[in-house]
Amino acid sequence: MASDLFSSLRRPRSQVAPPPPSLPHFPRRGYHVELGAREKALLEEDPALKKFKSYKSSVKQVSKIGNALTMLVIAACTYEIFAVATTKN
Repeated sequence: MASDLFSSLRRPRSQVAPPPPSLPHFPRRGYHVELGAREKALLEEDPALKKFKSYKSSVKQVSKIGNALTMLVIAACTYEIFAVATTKN
C-alpha cells in the first residue's frame, strides 16, 4: 500500500494518469424559486431584536479608544527610549 503511494510520487508528471472525470458540471446557484410565506416571515425585521443591533456604534467607539491608547503607549515608549539614549551620552 505504501509502495503504491510512493511509486506514484516517483513517476514523472507526464506518466501520471489524469484525474477521472467528475460529475457533470452543475451551476452553484439553482434556478430562482419564489420564497414561500414562511421564508418571507423569517426574513422580515423583528422589532424584538432591534435592541441587539445597536452594538456597531459601541464597537467603533471602543476601536477608537483602543487606537488612541495604542498610539499613547507607542509615544511613551519612544520617549523613554529617546530619554535613556540622551542621558547615556
